[in-house]
Amino acid sequence: MHLYKTRSGIVVEHENDYYLSLSDDWDALVNRPDLANFLRQHLVDATPSDGYRFWTEEQLLAPIGQQEVWASGVTYLRSRNARMDESRKSGADNFYDRVYDADRPELFFKSTAGRVVGPYENVRIRADSTWNVPEPELTLFVNSLGNIVGYTCGNDMSSRSIEGENPLYLPQAKTYDGSAALGPCLYVPEAPIDADTQIWIDIERDEQSVFSGSIAISQMKRQHTELVEFLFRECSFPNGCYLMTGTGIVPPDEFTLAIGDVVSITIDGIGTLTNTVG
Repeated sequence: MHLYKTRSGIVVEHENDYYLSLSDDWDALVNRPDLANFLRQHLVDATPSDGYRFWTEEQLLAPIGQQEVWASGVTYLRSRNARMDESRKSGADNFYDRVYDADRPELFFKSTAGRVVGPYENVRIRADSTWNVPEPELTLFVNSLGNIVGYTCGNDMSSRSIEGENPLYLPQAKTYDGSAALGPCLYVPEAPIDADTQIWIDIERDEQSVFSGSIAISQMKRQHTELVEFLFRECSFPNGCYLMTGTGIVPPDEFTLAIGDVVSITIDGIGTLTNTVG
C-alpha cells in the first residue's frame, strides 16, 4: 500500500485503486503501531475514488508532517571511497575508512520538516559551494516505538566541496534550505522491503541524461534495524522520524549539479521522486 499526502487530503493506493483515508491527521495516522494492518482493514469496506488519480505537480506534497529527518553516512563501499577521495587533501580521509568498519554507524541530523521539499519542487545547491551532488537513498519511516513501518525515496543533497574541506563542516554541507527531498509517497508493506530492491537515479540537463546509475539495497554494509537501534538509543520521536540510509551511487568527481538539472530517483515498489535544482 502507498500513502500519498496531497492538497486534497491523504490518499491510500492499493493495487491501482485509490481511496480517501479515514484520517486527515498525517502524524497520528503514520505513527500507528499497526499501520499496515490498519490500512488493510480500512480498505475492506472502502470504495475506490477515481477522482483521486491526482498525478499533478500541484497536488502531491512531501509525505511528512512534524517528523524530523535523520541520515546515515558511509553505509555503502562506494560512498566510503568517494568520501575518502574528497577529504584526502584535508588529511581526513581515514575518518571515513574507520567509520565504515566501526561498530557505531555515522548518523546525523538532516532536516526539519519545514526544509523538506516534495515531488516536483526545487531542491537547492549552496551558493558558497563549488561541488554539489544528489544522493539517492532508501529512506525509512520509523514510528515512535522504533519500528520500521514504511519507506520512501530520499534525496540527500550534499556539498562535497564543503564536506571535503573539513569533516567538521558536515552540518553545513548537508543541512540547509531545500537540501532534502522526500516522496512521492510512503510505501507501507506488510513485510520488510526486499533486499534485492533497486535504487535508480537519472540526472537530466537540457533534456539530456548526464548521469545515471543503480544499486541494490543489499549492497549496504549496515542493517536497517541496526541504524534505527543506534538512532533511538538516546533520542525520542513522538511523531516518528525519517532515516535516510546512505547512498551507493556517486557521480564521478568531475560532475557537479547545475541550476535547472532534473533529478529523478526511483526505488522499486515505491515510485519516482523528481525534483529540479533551483
